[in-house]
Amino acid sequence: MAGVVKPLVEDLIAAGELRRSLQRDVRKGMLAGHKMLPPVWFYDEVGSALFDEITRLPEYYLTRAERALLVEHAARIADLSGATSLVELGAGTCEKTRLLLDPLWDKGILASYVPLDVSAVTLQQAAFLLAQEYEGLLVHALIGDFRRHLGKVPKSPNQMFAFLGSTIGNLSTHDRAGFFSDLAAVMKPGDTFLLGADLVKDPKKLVRAYDDVAGVTARFNLNVLNVLNRELGANFDPSYFEHVAVWNEEESRIEMHLRATQAQAVEISSLGINVHFETGEALLTETSAKFTSEGIQAELARAGLGVDWWWKSDESEYMLLLAARS
Repeated sequence: MAGVVKPLVEDLIAAGELRRSLQRDVRKGMLAGHKMLPPVWFYDEVGSALFDEITRLPEYYLTRAERALLVEHAARIADLSGATSLVELGAGTCEKTRLLLDPLWDKGILASYVPLDVSAVTLQQAAFLLAQEYEGLLVHALIGDFRRHLGKVPKSPNQMFAFLGSTIGNLSTHDRAGFFSDLAAVMKPGDTFLLGADLVKDPKKLVRAYDDVAGVTARFNLNVLNVLNRELGANFDPSYFEHVAVWNEEESRIEMHLRATQAQAVEISSLGINVHFETGEALLTETSAKFTSEGIQAELARAGLGVDWWWKSDESEYMLLLAARS
């Protein structure tokens, strides 16, 4: 037995950096003509637990569709990639990771697993569990932002970068182009990129996935106001807002908003600003782009990433793509 290798946990985020980023995002977003917040601030401890609950809801088909694809095709993906290192971007709880790790581990060539995520507590817990489950595997956890810290990923031969959960849809068209280009720049010959992408479908089904009957997504959305209250000394009253999910046909994306149910003024004391909401005014908290197979492959191609293999779910709801540098 090789024995358990103690995981490495490396924090790439400088002291105070997250708070400064939150302050910048909130100041910019609240003072914009159309108020908005980036979805990264959803994921405090409560928000992470609520999102985990969302993935198990009957309306939230994405997780089930992606998992079914991984169960069916992970062995083939392992063969095609020949990966000796798996790098998972936005790893979260690493719950689906085992579906990729198992066939790579069984091949006897996997040496390391590198999860990268901004949530330190969640990542540390997952890293220690995986190190115990896969004796001899080096788990090198990186606490950081996949948009800024790709260059910090340790180099090794035949790396497979995985970006699952259709998190790619949370990025704007411009930001996706930048991310794909940055990723292509750090990939070496022999490296691969496994991407999960949600596909365009009946808007009613899409809206239901982001506005469930049990109201879990609403609680998840509203919780970001609690984050601002706690971290920035704001005085939002979540009961004065309602969760709204809409399909934006022109942008091919789901949008989540918090809509003010009454006119109000909110003080954000650490920023020294007061923010006014009119009745019915919306705060955009998340966008989730949906793709066509041809469209996402074209975006990857523009960054120099060619797709040789892809798999769609039974109802063509979701797809996995395996790309390499062209």
